[in-house]
Parts: sequence; C-alpha cells; structure tokens
Amino acid sequence: MLDRTIATLAGILRPELALSKSRVETLGMIVIGLVSARPVNLSHLACEGPGAAQPASTYRRLQRFQHVRLEQDWALPLLVRLLGSSGSWPLALDRTQWQVGRTEGNCLVLAVVTRRVRVPLIWNLIEGRGCSETNARMALITRYLDHVPATTLRRRLADREFTGPAGLTFLHENTIPFAVRLKESLRVTPEDGPDLTLRARLYRARRSRTFRARIGASENVAASDAPLLDFAAKRLGDEWLIIATNVAPRAALEAYRKRWAIEGLFGDTKTRGLNLEDTRLREPRKLSLLMALVALAIAWAGRTAADRLGRRNPPRTAHGYYAKSWFRIGFDPIRHRLRTDPLDAIGPWFRIVTQPEKMAGVV
Repeated sequence: MLDRTIATLAGILRPELALSKSRVETLGMIVIGLVSARPVNLSHLACEGPGAAQPASTYRRLQRFQHVRLEQDWALPLLVRLLGSSGSWPLALDRTQWQVGRTEGNCLVLAVVTRRVRVPLIWNLIEGRGCSETNARMALITRYLDHVPATTLRRRLADREFTGPAGLTFLHENTIPFAVRLKESLRVTPEDGPDLTLRARLYRARRSRTFRARIGASENVAASDAPLLDFAAKRLGDEWLIIATNVAPRAALEAYRKRWAIEGLFGDTKTRGLNLEDTRLREPRKLSLLMALVALAIAWAGRTAADRLGRRNPPRTAHGYYAKSWFRIGFDPIRHRLRTDPLDAIGPWFRIVTQPEKMAGVV
C-alpha cells in the first residue's frame, strides 16, 4: 500500500518538477518518511522505505537524491497551492540556529503565520552564527514577490534584530506593509523636535502611545532621506513593545502578535516535530534542499489540520490553552493514517492539481 501511495504522490508532483519519475518518487518517499519517522536523519528515513528493498539500499538512494539540483525556490509554488490561500497573509521574518558538530546551522526564514498555520516559504542559509545582513533580508522579499503577487503579502512582521533603516526604507518604498519591533535605545527624529531615543520619546509623550518620526539621529535622517513612519507602543512588564509601521499603528501593534507564531514553527521543525537538528548535513545546497522538504511536510500537516477542523477552533483545556497545536492536530492523524490508510493520508496533496481559482477556504 505504501508503494502505491508514494507512486500516487509522485504522480501529483511530477508535472510540477523538472525531475525524472524515479527522482520524484524518492522525493515523495522522503516527505512521507519525514512525517512517519520524524527524524530527518537519512538512516532513520531509510528504514521507512517501502517494498522489499533493504534499508542499506534505500539509504544509498536517499544519499543520491541529495545531489539533485532544482531551482532556488522550487517549493514555494507547491507550498502556496497546498495551503490553498485565496487572499493575503502575514509573513514573519526570523532566524533559527542549530549545531552540527563544530558547524553552526543558521537559517534566515520568511514564513507565513496565519491563525491556523505557520509554514516556511523562503529561506537563506547564513554562514557562521552571526546575524543576517540587510541585503539578505531584502533579497528574501524580492524572491517571494518573484513568484507570488504582492497582494498576498498582508504585512511583514519582524523582531528587533531586523530593524536596519535601509531595510525599512526598502519596504516603505515598495509599498509593502510592515510591523517591526524596535529597541528602546534606538534614536528617532520626531516631526516636532530633536532626535531622542524611543524610551525618552515615550517618556515625554506620557499617555500618548502613538507618534510619527524618522529612524535615526537628525543629521543621519537629513542625509539619508529616511521615510516618515508611524510608531505604536505598549508596556510589557519592565520593558516597552515598540512597533514601527507604514500602516495604521494600532492595527500593526495588534498584528505583531502573530510574529510569535514563527517561534512555534521552529519548534515544529525541531524538537516538537521533525527534529531538524538531527541532520548531519553541512553543505548549504543540501541543507536548503532539506529545508524545502521539511517545509512541504509542515504544510501538509497544516493543510490536514485545516481540513479536519473546517471553521471550528481546536478544543481547549481547563487553563484556556489549546489541547493540541494546529501542527499536531494535522501531524498526528497523518502519522496514524500512513500506517492504516496511507492513500487517505495524502488526500490534501490533491489540492496541488486543483485550479487555484477553484480552491475553497483559506488556512
């Protein structure tokens, strides 16, 4: 039955990929194995291989697949169609790190974060353990817009690490809505006075929690022609949550809450889900291919959860939290159905061959 399931999935994917039938079947085997076995380590995936093939033979087959060369963002159209969006969605930007021996895994990720799903769409591997550069962050947005209309991007969300003035100017000039958290020590130049740190500006404002300003000291603002942005703030214990945006500030402050979903996504890809940190891969091209396969598995779980629940919310426990995350609501049934009725488990993949304009429902 699993042989037939892999062949069916390969039949769905083959028209979308410039790969041979054997390669596409191997891709399907890996995605199914990622969910079934959970670890991304090839030795574990090899034990999930169907038929009479020995694990050692399957392991060599999976190793050869690592040398496949596909376009940089080949998985993005598949992810969008699998999720089935018919509107716009917020995107969150963040980094995730892991250790492979003495080598640092460091990946900059642009992910969709809706009420129901959190799925990586575009990523870029960073050498070493440092922060990302502004050009790399702008490149992710450009790559996304090369494949998907700008109307799908409701708002770009990011934490304090991603607040370079050049990057925010890029978003503003390209009319991309954003909500980015800023450090309290960052200097801004208000419309009606000298430059101040954000903390000092909020102290002067007293009860007012919204204002307009340009990022940077006065002399830098004049030289760089920085855009005039809106700011909104709220207290979080002993610190401030301060948002810069080019849309309605209060709405942006509320929308920023969705950014935390990307932290949950990294948990889904690691300890709570697919154990990405178990990989021994170090080569950037192979790691990027693995990230694409992991993204497909996560989107599969998200789509399954949405199909199972429809417009209902997951049940909550006595303390008010969901009994299971959206990811586990889809992930656990897939693993069960792969052992009892694998053809039913891959049902969501048929959305890929459905015309986008006929898709119903937004995750």
